[in-house]
Amino acid sequence: MIAFGLRLTLAGGREALARLALIVAAVALGVGMLLAIVAGINAVTTQNDRTAWLYTDGRATGSGDPLWWETRADFFRGRDLTRADVAATGPDSPVPPGVDRLPGPGEYYVSPALRDLIASTPAAELGDRFPGRPVGVLGEDAVASPDDLVALVGRTPAEMERLAGAEQVTAIGTSTPQADSGALKAILGIVAVGLLFPILIFVNSATRLAAARREQRFAAMRLVGATPRQISRIAAVESAAASVLGTVLGFGLYLVLRGPIAEVAFARAPSYPGDVALTAVDTVVVAVGVPLAAAASSLFTLRRVRISPLGVTHRVTPKPPRAWRIAPLVLGLSLLAWTVGRRPESTSGQTFVYLGGVALVMVGLIASGPWLTMVGARALARRSSRTSTLIASRRLADDPRAAFRSVSGLVLALFVTTVAIGIITSMVAERRTAGDPDTARMEVYLTGETAAPPAVDTVPGVLATAEFREAPGGGYRTLMSCADLAASPELGRCPAGAAVVEVASALLEPGRTWPASELSAAEFARRPLTGFLVRTDGSPAALERARTALEVGFPGYHHPPSTETDRSATFNRSMEGWSQVANVVVLVSLPVAGCSLAVGVVGGLLERRRPFSLLRLSGTPLAVLRRVVAFESTVPLLTVAAVAIGSGLLAAHLFLRSQLSISLRAPGTEYYLVVGVGLGVSLAVVASTLPLLRTLTGPASARNE
Repeated sequence: MIAFGLRLTLAGGREALARLALIVAAVALGVGMLLAIVAGINAVTTQNDRTAWLYTDGRATGSGDPLWWETRADFFRGRDLTRADVAATGPDSPVPPGVDRLPGPGEYYVSPALRDLIASTPAAELGDRFPGRPVGVLGEDAVASPDDLVALVGRTPAEMERLAGAEQVTAIGTSTPQADSGALKAILGIVAVGLLFPILIFVNSATRLAAARREQRFAAMRLVGATPRQISRIAAVESAAASVLGTVLGFGLYLVLRGPIAEVAFARAPSYPGDVALTAVDTVVVAVGVPLAAAASSLFTLRRVRISPLGVTHRVTPKPPRAWRIAPLVLGLSLLAWTVGRRPESTSGQTFVYLGGVALVMVGLIASGPWLTMVGARALARRSSRTSTLIASRRLADDPRAAFRSVSGLVLALFVTTVAIGIITSMVAERRTAGDPDTARMEVYLTGETAAPPAVDTVPGVLATAEFREAPGGGYRTLMSCADLAASPELGRCPAGAAVVEVASALLEPGRTWPASELSAAEFARRPLTGFLVRTDGSPAALERARTALEVGFPGYHHPPSTETDRSATFNRSMEGWSQVANVVVLVSLPVAGCSLAVGVVGGLLERRRPFSLLRLSGTPLAVLRRVVAFESTVPLLTVAAVAIGSGLLAAHLFLRSQLSISLRAPGTEYYLVVGVGLGVSLAVVASTLPLLRTLTGPASARNE
């Protein structure tokens, strides 16, 4: 039976070869995209794991000598720079990944990108921030991305004791902060589930191509003596052969896509090409699962043949779908609503509820699609008297499952696109800032300092400096001298006769008169420094020279010297990364759904070529048949698309409320453009198949086989 099945597949005439080629191409595209998505998510996970050592703290324990440790953030011309300062207390102090030994005092390791940047930048702008000399480059296992700027700086234990936030650790950290990891995995998990569903539907649609004509041929074999088991084997071989070949080509397509995928900043930065990889489990599941799923799908479509060979010709109207099909959709949205105010604390718990909720909604869209299609078709039939509309609506109402199957991939793509763009645009609208228009102002926050370094005033490009000192009694009150305020009138002004004023450093504004302090200028100078402000000419070189001078002069700074633009740039870059993720979702899901729609429409035409031929022979105009096909595709598409878009907006809102405590913002023009283009392309796909009716419904197609 296996040899006979292969013969039917490979030597069954032009129609069989065309069907085989289409199934192979569809499976190859679906498998290639599926593998690329899984590999991309694996790359993000690897990136996340490679940054774990930078989050070392006292929670990691070991048996070696303690190691002084402090991780601090830094910036350089709009880019993030991460720095870890260390000092060994003995020969058995733990060593971070990427190096074979700890740097000694006056030594430091840098990432390849930072090494190149230091070499091409004046020392006063960057290199002078790191004391001593470079002794090596951090390996790939310590740097998440080729573009990352990371430094590992050696110090003495005495120097480390004076650094704010420094602590002794006995082991290097192996996990990122729970909040960052949980949000990242939850969002990526939603993206993965959202992308996998349309691709799997596409593969399934391809393997079901021309199922009705195959049923007729297998029924003829039953009538001449073939057993149900033999028919099942032949069908499984036919589908598995095409799927195996398509899967092999899909792995080749994945290898071609690895390079472009590595360039996509899914979460924070591009990946190393080697990180875009599959695990052994991924490979086995796809290599074995796709052919098995294709064979199972083929056997399911032939269930009538196995029951009775006459079941193919004696067709009856299937039972109409019931309203209970909408239950998974309601249950999924209810689960997401339950998480608002009850978000699980653990990463695994968050992943379970969010992925579970989104998966239930997607299953609900697929399950309720036939019922919604039937409802829409019956409503259309009651309000129309045109022949084409009545034929289409009656057929949709009689078999809404078959009609919805062709558009199910696009419906899911619209849902995924709505969720992705809704979440991203809301996060951007909630937290993106335009940046302080006064980008020439740089601040550093301090603890324990008493005197400002005189070198900052001499840096070329620095126009003025100002000190913030702690007010008596602590709290959030900050002091500033009127001499400094007079040199920077854009920050406000002092009342007449005052020497020192109380200010809010985060709210400095022109024209405001700050309340006077009882302290004299001499008493102000003895108070601890809490911050230092530098006013530059705004040039990038002056800003970086001032930043370097502040870091050298205040080695124990609590927060890095930065402008408002620096502080917002990190979030803006994160949003740009998530925007790329949303673009990937749109660019993958909509074309795949369009292909699935094309396969479904063509498959439907192939299955009904004889009925349509008989209608033409009986005098039905070809234009009427074309309108029938158009109605049968557009009614379920538009009906369920409205539900998918509404469900996507609601799911995005519930996720934002639960995970980030923000509300959904109205999507921008980009979203409506994407949805409009997606629906427009889908209708164009349907229209492009209509010319096939003339060829498929000729007189020769009306004969009995």
